Amino acid sequence: MPQSGKEESERPTKNQRLRQLLAGLQIIRSFAPHDVFTARVLEDAGIEMLFLGGFGVSASVLGIPDVGLTTLTEMTEAVRRMADRLTVPLIADGDTGHGDLHNVARTVRDFERAGASGMLLEDQVAPKRCGHFSGKQVIPANEMLDKLKTALDTRVDPDFVIIARTDARAVEGLDAAIERANLYGEAGADVCFVEAPQSTDELARVARDVPFPQLANMLPGGVTPILPADELQELGFKIVVDPVGPLLATGHVMRTLAEAMLNDGRVDHLASQMLGFDEVKQLLGLDEISRLKRS
Repeated sequence: MPQSGKEESERPTKNQRLRQLLAGLQIIRSFAPHDVFTARVLEDAGIEMLFLGGFGVSASVLGIPDVGLTTLTEMTEAVRRMADRLTVPLIADGDTGHGDLHNVARTVRDFERAGASGMLLEDQVAPKRCGHFSGKQVIPANEMLDKLKTALDTRVDPDFVIIARTDARAVEGLDAAIERANLYGEAGADVCFVEAPQSTDELARVARDVPFPQLANMLPGGVTPILPADELQELGFKIVVDPVGPLLATGHVMRTLAEAMLNDGRVDHLASQMLGFDEVKQLLGLDEISRLKRS
């Protein structure tokens, strides 16, 4: 039976749902899908919040590494495509805000209109680099505070979440990174994110010394040791995200398929490593589209 208008209005928005998750007792376990299909698979599997990261967009849309070459327009369109097909909140990577304060304001407006429930804003010098690449630089903390204030003042929906990221660990050391994270939290950031701690002890210290909700980035092959979500929760983190796992897994399976076709001339014997065709049709909403055609 169709939902009544009242029932629809009482259902929380994606942004409100994100706030509920942040207010909950459990750590939020998340991924950063690189395309809409991957996002649908993760949502269907039960992941309650997703990220759209610059690394995945750079790789999937342009086939290049995350070194600041993805434009705001390209990122916004990726946000729009993904958010439109999700019922869970999506947080988008705003990088450095794509320029000065006017660009930061535009990034917030564009992402919010495109359907994101939040965005990350970082203190790297543009053009930025992946947080686990060498050669990063950071802007002065007061410049980042100006960008953060602009982002907070620009958002229309107060439930739109702003995550403030610092890459200062690799440039100025852990003490400076913690100091920056606290400055950003005190300025109003909803979540703080110290990128690329280099040991379990550093993760523990970040969690202890930054008294704001925090994100832990668990990148396979990166400089930060991988800890289970339960352990990160015990340390005090609020969000754990694997930013490249879906991309790495997809690459591995594609290579396996290619090798099978080249060596065996067929891939059906790898069915246990693939979704079923009927499952994919259901995941993509074919039944819903077919009902519309029959109505």
